[in-house]
Amino acid sequence: MTPPPLRVGSVPYLVGRPLDLGLGEEPGIELSHHVPAELVRALREERLDVALVSSIELFRRPGYRYLPGVGVAGRGVVSSVQLFLRRPLDAVRRIDLDPASRTAATLVRVLLHERAGDTPEFREVEPGADPRRAGGDAWLRIGDAALRERFGPEPPPCFNPSEAWAARTGLPFIFAAWIVRPGAVVEPHLAAFQRARERGARALAELARRAAREWELPEAVCAHYLEQECLYEPGDEMARALLAFRDAAAPLDLCHADLELRPVQVAEASA
Repeated sequence: MTPPPLRVGSVPYLVGRPLDLGLGEEPGIELSHHVPAELVRALREERLDVALVSSIELFRRPGYRYLPGVGVAGRGVVSSVQLFLRRPLDAVRRIDLDPASRTAATLVRVLLHERAGDTPEFREVEPGADPRRAGGDAWLRIGDAALRERFGPEPPPCFNPSEAWAARTGLPFIFAAWIVRPGAVVEPHLAAFQRARERGARALAELARRAAREWELPEAVCAHYLEQECLYEPGDEMARALLAFRDAAAPLDLCHADLELRPVQVAEASA
């Protein structure tokens, strides 16, 4: 009897293609794309087995595992996650959050907590709404929309959360990881995830050209984003960076401090 396919979810943004390119064409894998908030819901409801999803989810429910060494990360500016400003950051009193965001929203809360004794108010806008039009002093935008706003005509001032995290901790920030729901068996498919990563690495230039045409942005901007800003193989630093994020978010009741990291044993599974 043929086993059911591994149901895999990934983000619909350019940033995910270097990790999932061609994954849906691999035998035994069913690939779909959703915004991060929906990926989280699908994992929790067991509608997905594995998802390239917000890293903070690892510390919000017990039983998850993750694929070590690969993810969507950055060691400095990552232009697809931006806090756009109507006034100087020190004067911001209300921040409107992209409803698709999970990890980025948590990161901004961590970075601005008790800022000069005055933590901003955070408000998530309705799904489908434009956070820029919600009337706050600043708005968090993620994904391809953030890139287009950052490099489009008359971009507003911005604060880059991953750059601030790297300056604060000396570590990369892990935006998303391949998270495996409790009970899912991913080991037979690990080679397929590796092949997708290899295809994505070879296709960076073409992905940048395609994005530039679609968004009417300079190709050099898209190439720099994919090739320089985004870090897809954080390697041995990944676990330290994830735990540092947990330890910063838990005191704000944004995740559970007692949940440990459980990596999939890649070497053993591949042996």
